[in-house]
Amino acid sequence: MMMQPTRCTNDKPGDPGYEEHLAAFEARVGRGDKVEPGDWMPCEYRQQLIRLIHVHANSEICGALPEGGWIPHAPTFKRKLALCAKVQDEVGHGQLLYRAAETLGKSREEMIEELINGKAKYSNVFHYHAKTWADVCVIAWLIDAAAIVNQTMMADGSYGPYGRALKRICYEEAFHLTHGYDMCISLATGSKVQREMLQDAVNRWWEPIMMFHGPSDKESKHTEQLMKWRIKLMTNDEQRQTFLKKYLPKMLNLGLTVPDPNLHFDEATKEWRYTEPNWKRFLEVVRGNGPASALRLATRRMAHEEGAWVRRALAAAQAGDKVPMPTAA
Repeated sequence: MMMQPTRCTNDKPGDPGYEEHLAAFEARVGRGDKVEPGDWMPCEYRQQLIRLIHVHANSEICGALPEGGWIPHAPTFKRKLALCAKVQDEVGHGQLLYRAAETLGKSREEMIEELINGKAKYSNVFHYHAKTWADVCVIAWLIDAAAIVNQTMMADGSYGPYGRALKRICYEEAFHLTHGYDMCISLATGSKVQREMLQDAVNRWWEPIMMFHGPSDKESKHTEQLMKWRIKLMTNDEQRQTFLKKYLPKMLNLGLTVPDPNLHFDEATKEWRYTEPNWKRFLEVVRGNGPASALRLATRRMAHEEGAWVRRALAAAQAGDKVPMPTAA
């Protein structure tokens, strides 16, 4: 059952006592205190968290789909077992995150309904097709690596339930990343065909990966407020630099090349310079106009409809009613 948060009557600008509550709230957050569901919080803080956590939960659910489609085609039994476990973990992460968002007053049912109706967003990288086994390897290594940069930062943010969920998720994501790195090493040190397949996957995924952390700081309209309230502790560009500094050398060590002629390390600033991603294309993709967007939603919609009988049975059991047994076709 969803835990309903305490609703305040003075959580919006102009409400009586709002400025005093806001000052006390920002002082708490500035000290590094955690905000819990029953605490006073500005309405905008609540809505920003719901937006972020909802997108994150959707991304975990939709992120399981491109990899899940490759389970029957995994090259070895060991890889098949590992991929099954990873997909199961991702779906579990989605459920943890929906639960965290529920503490802010939005029901899981509403969030899932918005996802399958195309109203809610999910991460840009899951709007693309996984065309080859190398795509699965790149997703498991580089996309999960980018996700860990984001999630370890957000785990220390100001909202308690989200941070606690992320700490658990990050433990499992670390295993996923190691699994992905191992798969990429196998391809990079394998046959000529395997090396070419891996390089082709990197070529196709590089721009979506560079878009993963969101628009540049100059383009982002939410970053300043999110940083002020310690929902985020790093800007989008800072996260991108952290990812590049940690994982780009590993890519180069595997003999991979990056499809960006402008990519270079600036010794003066100690930062990587790169071609700015096409943020207009990013917005089009996350709004549901990516190559695989229709397929992802159709798959989620079908799963939701086919699982309706399970939800009815659980609701009946919770209400103490007799649970109807499925009949043979």
